[in-house]
This record gives sequence, C-alpha cells and structure tokens, in this order.
Amino acid sequence: MIRSTTSLLAAIFAGTAALGASEPPRQLVSFLDAHCLECHDADTEKGGLNLLDLDFAPGDPALFPTWQRVYERVRDGEMPPEKRPRPEADELKPFLAALSTPLLEADRKDIAERGRVRGRRLTRLEYENSLHDLLHVDIPLASLLPEDPATHGFETVAEGQQLSYHQLARYLDTADLALGEAFRRALKGDEEYRRRFTPKDLIKRGSGNYRGPDLRDGRSISWPIGLQFFGRLRATAAPASGWYRITLQQVQAVNPGADGAVWGTLRTGFCDSNAPLLSLAGLVEATAEPRDLVYEAWIEKGHQIELRPNDATLKRAPSGATGGNVSFKDRDLAAEGYSGIAHRGIVMERIHPRGSSEDVHRALFGGKGLAEWEKSPEDAVATLLPRFARLAFRRPVTKAQLAPHREIALAALGEGSGLAEALRAAYRSVLCSPRFLGFVEPPGELDAFALASRVSYALWCGPPDRKLLEAAANGSLRDPDGLAAETERLLSHPKSARFVASFTDQWLQLKEIDFTAPDPRQFSSFDPLLQGSLVQETRSYFRELLDRDLGASHLVASDFTHLNGRLARHYRIDAPLSPGGGTQRVSLPENDVGRVRGGFATQGAILKVTADGTHTSPVVRGVFVNERLLGVRIPEPPPGIPAIEPDIRGAVSIRDQLSKHRESESCISCHLVIDPPGFALENFDPIGGWRRKYGGGKGVAVDPSGTTREGDAFDDIVSWMAVESKRSDRLARGFVHHFLTYATGAAPRFSDEEHLEAIVAATTDQGHGLRSLVLAAVASPVFLSK
Repeated sequence: MIRSTTSLLAAIFAGTAALGASEPPRQLVSFLDAHCLECHDADTEKGGLNLLDLDFAPGDPALFPTWQRVYERVRDGEMPPEKRPRPEADELKPFLAALSTPLLEADRKDIAERGRVRGRRLTRLEYENSLHDLLHVDIPLASLLPEDPATHGFETVAEGQQLSYHQLARYLDTADLALGEAFRRALKGDEEYRRRFTPKDLIKRGSGNYRGPDLRDGRSISWPIGLQFFGRLRATAAPASGWYRITLQQVQAVNPGADGAVWGTLRTGFCDSNAPLLSLAGLVEATAEPRDLVYEAWIEKGHQIELRPNDATLKRAPSGATGGNVSFKDRDLAAEGYSGIAHRGIVMERIHPRGSSEDVHRALFGGKGLAEWEKSPEDAVATLLPRFARLAFRRPVTKAQLAPHREIALAALGEGSGLAEALRAAYRSVLCSPRFLGFVEPPGELDAFALASRVSYALWCGPPDRKLLEAAANGSLRDPDGLAAETERLLSHPKSARFVASFTDQWLQLKEIDFTAPDPRQFSSFDPLLQGSLVQETRSYFRELLDRDLGASHLVASDFTHLNGRLARHYRIDAPLSPGGGTQRVSLPENDVGRVRGGFATQGAILKVTADGTHTSPVVRGVFVNERLLGVRIPEPPPGIPAIEPDIRGAVSIRDQLSKHRESESCISCHLVIDPPGFALENFDPIGGWRRKYGGGKGVAVDPSGTTREGDAFDDIVSWMAVESKRSDRLARGFVHHFLTYATGAAPRFSDEEHLEAIVAATTDQGHGLRSLVLAAVASPVFLSK
C-alpha cells in the first residue's frame, strides 16, 4: 500500500527530529510531492528509487548516499527529467536548502567522529617505493603483491582496500625478499659486470632458428623483418637478474624516413616461443647522424635483448630463408630501399639505481661496520633499531611501540644468533607493522608527521625524506608558507616522476593501455612502438601542465601537444621535429589535422583505453570524458538496462541505436550528459586515428555533432573543445576532486564541497593552473585532516 503524503511528512519529521533539528524541512515534502513521487513511488519506482518508502535519515550511512544523490540531481537540473515540468526558482531554492542542511550536519558529524579517510594502507607500488627508499635496494617487488582494486578510480582509496591473512603473508614474504637482498649486498658488496659486445659477437646463433642481425661493414643492422623475435641478440643473455645500463654505440638510421629517423624498440625477454612475453626497455630513434643511446632496464637472469625497427608502417623485408630462419647472404637490403637500425656494438653494465652497497650498509648499520657493532650486540640493537623504526614508521617512535621489535632482536641474540640475523628479524617485524604498512591518522587535523607522509605519498608515491621529516619535527611544515615550500620542492624533485606516472595511470587509466589489443586486420599500423609513443605523449603533456602551471582549460583544449616522429605520422601532422629529440613539444598547426588535436580527450592513449580494440562507443568515451575531465559524475545505469552493441558491419551508426535507447525516461537524463562528448569523439577510431566513416571507411558517415547538457550546440570535436574549454571553473573543480581522492585516500564528501569551491576561487588569478590547484589542494582542510 502506497503511503500518503501525510505519512511521508511524518517520516520526515521523525528523521529530522532524530537529528535534533528545531524545524523539520516541510519544503522537502511539497517539492517531492509535486515533482518526484509520480515516478518514484512504490508502484513506479523508476531507476530503482522509491521515495515513499525511503526513510529520511541522513545520519544513517546506508541512506545518506541516496539522499545526497537526490540533492545533486535536482541541483544539477538532471531531475525532474527534461520532458517533465521544471520547478521554479522559488521552489528549488527552499528545497535544496531544506535537504542540504541535514545532509551537511550528518556528514560533518561523521567526519568529526571517524574522519574522511578510513584505515588506509600502502598500495603495492607505494610499498615497493617505501622499501626501495628505506633500504636502497632495487629489486622489483610490486608484482609480487596482490593487485590493488580501484575505487572511485584510484587504488589509493581506503574504501576499496583490504588486508586479509593471505595479503599480509604476501607482504611478509616481500619484506623478507627485500631484507635478504639488503643484507646480502651490505655484507658481501655488489658484483660488478660490464661487457661490450661487438657486432660480430651479436651474430651468435645459439639454439633454434637464427633471427639475429645482419653483419655488414663492421656494423650490426636490424631490419624490418616480420618474424617473431627477429632482432634477438643471444649473446646478451643477462648473467644475473638485476638492473643494467645498456648502451647502443654509434646508432645510425639506414634509409631514414621523412622525419629523419628510423624508429624501433629495445625489449628484453627469453625471446622464445615457450616464453613469448617481452618487456619494453625503451623506444629507439636512429638518426642519420650516429650517436650513442643509453637505456636502463631490469633484466631477469637468462633474458636477452631484442632490437628491431618494428614500426608497422615500414616496408617489410623478406626473411631470405625458409623454416623460420633469416639469412642475409648475397643480399643488400639497404640498396633495396629497406629501412634499418645500425650500430657498432652494445655495452651492458650492471647498475644499482637506488644506491650502492655502501648506501645499503648505512641503512642497516649506520656509519659503523658490522664487526664494530658485534663487540656490543645489545648496544647495537638499542641504537640501530630505533633509528630504523623512525624512518620506517615515518615519525618518532615511543619505547612502548619499539618494545616488541626490540624483544625479537634480543630473543634472537639470546638463542645464539649473530647480530646481523637478530637485526634482520627485528627489521622484518618493523616492516610488517601496521605503522609501516598503513597511515597513522587519528580523526581530526593531521599531526605534522602524518602530514609529511600524506604530502610525500601524494607527490612521490613514497616515504618522506629526511628534509621533510625535519620540517615536520621543527614545526615549519605546519606553517602555510613552509608547507607550500615543501610542496614546491617535492613537485620539482626527480621523484615527482613517480607521481606523474602513477596519477596518470589511474586518473586517465593509462595502466589499461595493454588491456585490449587492436584488431590487426583493421589496424595493421598499430605496433608496440606506437603504443609506447601514445603513453609518452600523455605523460609529457601532463608534466608540462604541472611544471608551467598551465590552466585547467588545457584538460580539453590546447594549441600544443607532445609528439615524436612515429606519433606525428600516426596523427598525420607535419611537425617540425628535431631528429633525435624523442618526444617533443609541438605547436599544433592551424589546419584540419592539427585543430582536431589538443587536450587529453583527443590523445591516442585516451582514445585507445576507451575503446575495445575493434569498435568505439560514445557511451564509454562519454562517461570517461565526463568523469575524468569535465568533473561530472555519472551514476550507475538502472538495473536491467541493456548495453549498446555496435553494428559490426558499420551499416547502422551508434548514434541511431542510442536515439532509441534515449527514448526511455530511465535513460534520457544521463544520456543527455554522457552522449555529447562521446559523439564529438566519434571521428577517432580505437587507436586514435582519424576517420570519416565507420566500418573501415565503408560504412555510414560519422556524425560528430551534438548539444551539451547546458544547451550549447557543436558541429564537431573542434567546436566541442571550444565550448568545454570555457568552463574553466568546472574543469578545475573536477581536477581537484580527482587529485584529492588520489592524495588523501578518500573521495571528497558532501560537506567538502565548500572547500573545493574555495580552492577553485583561490586559483582564479592563476587561470586555475594545475600546479596552483595542487598547491591550494594540499593547503586545504580536506588534505590537512583525516
């Protein structure tokens, strides 16, 4: 039986009275009755929402999100839907005020009692960086830990994190591995390895088919031959797992292209069909002028180097042999016009990018040698363990907190273990403590050391250094000017490259770049080289926005981007690139191919991660652009709504299918928001190339026109960018929302809205520059409290 308006009013009275409000929000009842109950009662329940049976109790965590969404959809004009009578301003304002007041009270009360961020632990990347920075070891560790689920788009969000017995065991095993490496290097030193391979050394055949380079005129040359693992160099098999500096000597292009280069990849792996996976060490740009190219890569024991010009747009050279072999006998591929990458040798050298064995020794034993500490083991424990724990816990440590770890060390000594073994056992317990694995943040304002950790993990994805901890200890970090200075220092430090990579991996989903493989029959020009170039463009572009404090409008529109020769050809942009310059800043030309680029939405990496490798979807891309760039949250679709499947023949456009989909009142309100940016991007195929028709150019014509939810019409991606780039305030607010979610471990709450608006207002004079937004966000109450 449907409740009457009177019974609804009684329920609201009861809920509001429970909150302690002096007057119940009567305006709420009349508004819902006039504009909402017809579609959201027990009989209709559109979108799965029944307002008649929904208790008005914002203080109930289970009900708060629903009432918040009601508020937001009415505030943003999404409800009532477009076909229904719209409320007048004198109705709307009292309703929003009546609903916002109890929501604010409930949210602020919950934050005061429990904090915005629930118990948060290190992500596996943060755990790896923490061990690397603490111990100065460099072995890969993140891949040994369970994947971190993304909540609100980010792995750092506490709400989605777990720490089961199984996960804790994996963290324990990883700590053991890191400590084993650290003690081995500290006590035995680092083994040196350096070897130069001449071009003649590199034609070593080994077992199996020969797929190595051509030896000609004292140079090793790799040609664009399509056989799997062509370009593998058997002689370069790593003698031990570790980091190596790889120097390609006197690299030179053979028959370079119009950009003055021949492009390829340097990869590592077993290079055999029984272990086909290869890891990218870097992109190779061979130019007409010989030069050395240097790369650093982790190489597993027995893995070898593969060097090949695997630019899919190059003319393929025949193998010259049968049975999977390659032969260069009586052939001159250069004279035949094929492009290649030549060099005069390779130097492989073992390196330790995180620190030398002396650095590792200092991390474990301080400034004294182990032999000297062994003269008084208990004194060594009393000195070294507190020092190690302070750095691991990122704050001062009390005697009570240190006691269990000290007992482990002393017990080991008492059982006859040596000092090194006793310290290792105690350090192990420190690295498995919640004070290392998690963030110590009681409700309320963060103390100086918690703030140091939050800033550091936000901008370095790792622990604070000594200078930041000193600022916490002397109180300067609590001063606004001191905090701003440290934030600037961290952003300018080389470690901020971790932030650029991690944030773009999650915010823009670059970590999904490998998730789908483009159909090779449709997109034969796609190759690992292009994929690597796409990621470089997006990260380099974001780095420039951050470094130069460029405005938020650059999220969707810009007159420049970052290209290398391979990517410029893919975009069909005739860019004035400097040969050998790699990925470079390029001013986009004022022509048809240049004007359609600019901003993140039109970058190939974004266009690839929002497609399935074969087709594009305005819905998928529209949701991505709205949520990630425009700062507009899209709710989950109502239950039972089918997905939109593209016509694989290209005979019917996705726009035609969506027009029928939008006839449903359950769908239209969201699709009025979702579809416009998705339509604007339909000229871009799944790998970011330009198209005018579907179905490989044989289907129906693309129609990229539309109307934004605010009523602004656009004809194509160029006019769409012009419209959206004018909404700088909204773009800035959306970016700040994502940054604070990533940096604090929780999405901004309902009561945080005023702080977000204050951040946007404070950066108006800077044009909402991204660096200014980060600085203002770090100084905000949202960042400074749990």
